[in-house]
Amino acid sequence: MSGAPPRVGTETPEFRAAALADAIDGLARRDPLSSAAVAFVPWQRTVLLVVVAVTAAALALAPVASLTVITVVCTMGYLATMADRILLFSRGLDASAIVTVSDEDALAVPDADLPPYTILVPAYDEPEVVGDLIAAMSALQYPADKLQVLLLLEEDDDVTIDAARRAGLNEVVEVLLVPAADPRTKPKACNYGLHFATGDIVTIYDAEDQPDPLQLRRVVVAFSRLPSTVACVQAKLAFHNGSQNLLTGWFTADYALWFGYLLPGLMKSRSPIPLGGTSNHLRADVIAEVGAWDGFNVTEDADLGVRIAASGFSTAVLDSTTLEEANSDPINWVRQRSRWYQGYLQTWLVHMRRPARTWRALGPVGTYRFTLLLAGTPLTACVNMAFWSLSAAWLLGQPSTVAALFPPYIYYSSLVSMIVGNVATVYMYLVACRESGNASLLVPSLTMPLYWVMMSVAALKGCWQLLRNPSYWEKTFHGLSAPASPTAPTADGNPT
Repeated sequence: MSGAPPRVGTETPEFRAAALADAIDGLARRDPLSSAAVAFVPWQRTVLLVVVAVTAAALALAPVASLTVITVVCTMGYLATMADRILLFSRGLDASAIVTVSDEDALAVPDADLPPYTILVPAYDEPEVVGDLIAAMSALQYPADKLQVLLLLEEDDDVTIDAARRAGLNEVVEVLLVPAADPRTKPKACNYGLHFATGDIVTIYDAEDQPDPLQLRRVVVAFSRLPSTVACVQAKLAFHNGSQNLLTGWFTADYALWFGYLLPGLMKSRSPIPLGGTSNHLRADVIAEVGAWDGFNVTEDADLGVRIAASGFSTAVLDSTTLEEANSDPINWVRQRSRWYQGYLQTWLVHMRRPARTWRALGPVGTYRFTLLLAGTPLTACVNMAFWSLSAAWLLGQPSTVAALFPPYIYYSSLVSMIVGNVATVYMYLVACRESGNASLLVPSLTMPLYWVMMSVAALKGCWQLLRNPSYWEKTFHGLSAPASPTAPTADGNPT
């Protein structure tokens, strides 16, 4: 992946074949334990089976006592997660937690001093967004002779290829056909495109993205100001259709909190940052050093963020916004979120195959937070469903079995966890939405507990998929949004 590769369309068949092989399982061949090609290594599978067997036996022999112990453990997990979330939020309130580059500073860099830049745009079965992609890439204020935009399309995706041809690609956007092969994942396509990248900085955009036109220039300035150990600059993500319906409002509020406060809080705490799937700007030399993306991981961005941290590098968060399309359809949303949860668990399992090595690389706090985020987030969402069922049973009939699970010392700690946790979380959403200047997010923020029910459904589905088909990339459909609301933020992050 080093040196100046041939221009798109002039590579030899041998080069393409080697690039495809490396894109699929390059990481798995170089370091099998760092890849999610196998979901569970033997000792992890054994531990999981032993835990399930011991839990089942305990429930059969002493059901009430066993459930009480499980309740205590889950309550402690809830409290630890909430305390850490509030800590990250408080750190994210500090303005210095996020890198800011003004328009004037971004435009002050002479074109001659700008480095070559490569944009990878993986797309599959998305003919409806090709025209928007070309417009968004053409709007970027970066010299054309230093900008390489590769539209990565599967070679058998005839409908998107035809749409790209009809749209009339200009000299900035080039189509690179990825040979059809399993796994059909975004990281495989990005790895393939990386072999043809000519930029010193490489970034990923989704086909429907609308990035801030000055984002690339801001990244260049940010890298020049930051220490040499910074390998990635992650831009913020928001949605142009946040007021389309209640679901898109929940989704937008969720992102406002994550990218506005929690992610900067992670940066401030020097913890590993699970990258977003788009608008992460990476130094090309570091991508090669850490092994690029794992073609079998369905949240390749989160995995890459952890490997960046484990390799001694860090990630910064940039105050520049890329607008995306929020999922407006509940079934489509569950498909997407279940894949995210599945990939979070994949990533945690991969990096905990060698726990001592991860502990040394990330440190005790980093390992703790990595576990809370990547394992705790989906597992907590799963457990929520069980506790909501218990709460419903209590309210409807107060059965004695439920009462036995909550002796006073558990009852009061659980009550504190529920009240403080829910109020604090809704408050954080309200702050994030207020600071984003989007008044239409008030109702979604106040009704966020309904969104958590959907998260639980998605988490249960993601766990099931991890067991049945761990590297299956569940397609998210785009082009479902209504026209942008007048309250939607612009690409620079400000409301219109």
